[in-house]
Amino acid sequence: MFINKVEICGVNTSKLPLLSEEEKEALFTRIEAGDKSAREELINGNLKLVLSVVQRFSNRGENIDDLFQVGCVGLIKSIDHFDRGQNVKFSTYAVPMIIGEIRRYLRDNNSIRVSRSLRDIAYKSLQVRDRLREELDREPTIEQIAKELELPVSDVTVALDAIMEPVSLFDSVYHDDEDTLYVMDQIKDENETVEKWTNNMALTEAMKKLTDRERMVINRRYYSGKTQVEVAEEIGISQAQVSRLEKSAISTIKMNMT
Repeated sequence: MFINKVEICGVNTSKLPLLSEEEKEALFTRIEAGDKSAREELINGNLKLVLSVVQRFSNRGENIDDLFQVGCVGLIKSIDHFDRGQNVKFSTYAVPMIIGEIRRYLRDNNSIRVSRSLRDIAYKSLQVRDRLREELDREPTIEQIAKELELPVSDVTVALDAIMEPVSLFDSVYHDDEDTLYVMDQIKDENETVEKWTNNMALTEAMKKLTDRERMVINRRYYSGKTQVEVAEEIGISQAQVSRLEKSAISTIKMNMT
């Protein structure tokens, strides 16, 4: 297992630094002032974050040095595009960027043969998606991408599906000393409506046992159908904190309904 390996791309992983949030903020301030050395410090100070993401791909038979380098590209992109005004922790923003870069690398090196026409449509779709994401400041819909390409929605959907890897809801996307964030923590559950909850559980009394912040998270997650990232941005805390509050609230609800 590579997690016990000391050297990755010539980097001694046992000695990787770990920056505090205050140190990251200070480095971003220096970067905005034009200090190029601060950018290098921020990259080196987040290599452990790259390593933690790369670990989830360790059982795919890929060269770990290659994955680490690709992950570093994602880290650099996240540093260059991070907006501190969004009130989101840098690690929350960077992890999906690093994962996306690694997945693109794995997709491009996928041994499963996909027809050239499908691959061309998929790559054009990804280019349009990235452009629209910048223009709209949000994730574009498949319909918007298809309209830009002047293609049927079904063609774009099939092409993108052909080059994507299946992902488990229980895949870990990031973990620190206290929490692990899973894929399922970052998606909406459209089936989890208020009616379904109230029809199956006596929620009213149980919800009264929650703290104000726990109740706020549950309302937004399960009643409004928002992702943990959206909730974190709305109430001004990190996604990890939202995850903790959600798990604590669900545990309290279960305990008071048995």
